[in-house]
Amino acid sequence: MSRYFSEDHEWVDVEGEIATVGITDYAQGQLGDIVFVELPAEGATFSKGDDAAVVESVKAASDVYSPISGEVVEVNGDLEEDPALVNNDAEDEGWFFKLRLSDASELEGLMNESAYAKFVENL
Repeated sequence: MSRYFSEDHEWVDVEGEIATVGITDYAQGQLGDIVFVELPAEGATFSKGDDAAVVESVKAASDVYSPISGEVVEVNGDLEEDPALVNNDAEDEGWFFKLRLSDASELEGLMNESAYAKFVENL
């Protein structure tokens, strides 16, 4: 499995043609205590950069962008009942949705873990 990161602080795990998307630990730390997550509908299609979900914290509401193009094949229903999963485990159990990739070449525009760590360091 390969993991990629966007400048908008989303992460993407790719296994075959399925990509799991969530927000990074850095992003959840900036948001604070997450109280609500609005997930996309299964079957929805997104182009790279489209608004795909919304996360609300005690501080602010933030859009979650689709870092790649594809069709939503699954959402993390656990977040509706327990949005704090994003705070507790943003880069694993706190994932938002899974996409069937429509253009794998878009992954080339994303960062690997070390490039993302440097990106965050310079913020």
